[in-house]
Amino acid sequence: MANAKILIVDDDINICELLRLYLEKEGFETVVVTGGLQAIEAFNTASPDLVLLDIMLPGLDGWQICREIRKTAQTPIIMLTAKGETFDKVLGLELGADDYITKPFETKEVMARIKAVLRRSTNQLTSADAIKEVSYDKLTVNLTNYELIVDGNPIDTPPKELELIFHLASNPNRVYTRDQLLDEVWGFEYYGDSRTVDVHVKRLREKLEGVSDKWELKTVWGVGYKFETK
Repeated sequence: MANAKILIVDDDINICELLRLYLEKEGFETVVVTGGLQAIEAFNTASPDLVLLDIMLPGLDGWQICREIRKTAQTPIIMLTAKGETFDKVLGLELGADDYITKPFETKEVMARIKAVLRRSTNQLTSADAIKEVSYDKLTVNLTNYELIVDGNPIDTPPKELELIFHLASNPNRVYTRDQLLDEVWGFEYYGDSRTVDVHVKRLREKLEGVSDKWELKTVWGVGYKFETK
């Protein structure tokens, strides 16, 4: 984890400098940019291990940058923004962000989040030799290649949706609360509305509803969700 390279993207030079100094003191290598278009270029040339990404940026905003990165890479992304509304958190997570920190922040909290996300990312890589795939009638979820196959057809699916259905389908008939899913799929303690899970389940249902009578993505009222097999 030490010597990991962090790409810092924020249009506030003072915040960039604060984060750069703190991260380098902790042994990280840093790359700093202040604009959206620069961020894409820096990501492609520097190949960072993690991106600290502000939302409100000149050129491209953080959501657009997150979309662009997720087209080609699963590099961890922590959204860094002054916005605190649930909508912004949900949207960032839907686009594939791994964590979300609202300004003003404590540098120690940022450091803890970075280390947690990098640790989880490293653990996923070390176990990547085995193909991660679950299959049911007319459904295959492949987490190695990030593919969702429904009734023989590949379905375009954002990373977190795919990780969510993989997690549920890997543990059939087990009921998960929303908080458990946020912790085990997103991998961090989410402060605020757990509506992000509901949004992801709703979108998955649109892709999976009525495909097979042998399994179902089911709501357990007052508790959470499960992947039920029959």
